Amino acid sequence: MAKIILMLAYALAVFPTSATQMAKIGEFEIEYEISGSGKYTILLEAGGTAGLSDWQPVFNEIAKFTRVIRYSRVDNGGSSKIQRHFSSEDYAKHTRDFLQSIDVHSPVVYMAHSYGAYIARTFAATYPEQINALMLVEPASEHDVDIIRAIDLKKGNQEIAQIKLDDSSNGMSNQYLDFWSKRPLPDYPAIKDIPVTVIASVKKYQKPTMIFFTDEAREAWGKLHQAWAEDFPQGKAVLTKKSYHYVQFDEPELVITELRKLLARMK
Repeated sequence: MAKIILMLAYALAVFPTSATQMAKIGEFEIEYEISGSGKYTILLEAGGTAGLSDWQPVFNEIAKFTRVIRYSRVDNGGSSKIQRHFSSEDYAKHTRDFLQSIDVHSPVVYMAHSYGAYIARTFAATYPEQINALMLVEPASEHDVDIIRAIDLKKGNQEIAQIKLDDSSNGMSNQYLDFWSKRPLPDYPAIKDIPVTVIASVKKYQKPTMIFFTDEAREAWGKLHQAWAEDFPQGKAVLTKKSYHYVQFDEPELVITELRKLLARMK
């Protein structure tokens, strides 16, 4: 699972972006792009090792009705490369510093994909005054491993061990260190009462190559995110059977529609 996602993330990172700018955060250069105008500012957080091109299918469409910012975290896209581990807490602080560096001081609507959603959750819990809504698209969860092990403990542990080995051969990606090196699991941090939308894929695979892609796992994945979203007084879960992990590429119209609905709930 992780290997497939990482390969696609690398492919997405090569999309050219002509309007990007660079922001300075300490010793790091961060690439970003701002477009549009409106009452709200949407901050787009990429998943995994993807850069700002993770949001290529929806960025210009969002800019038609409000201001939108996309950027690449350190070590991703055209931003500075790093030689050390960055935790979700480090990334969340970088996000805060990045917004300050480009003079964005009002609360943002934080829209995040995959591992980026883990960062957005940390940001929302740590800097509640800087966020007024949260939209998570196929959010990574520290409970992925629980789903796999509950279905087949022995085989699940073998698959998890192999993913770790694959990641280690590439320098071990930060997102998996965040999930698996922490004991006990970090679990979902406390987030204030804000509008929250979670889009999760429950599309079934014809030939699942791993436990996580089996019908049973996809059903458990949907239930996990639905339960979490509905714990919020203003929470909403959207389960789709038409997309896999990259909903913004498979169903960009769904992402735009749900973002508009989220903004409407803030009025």
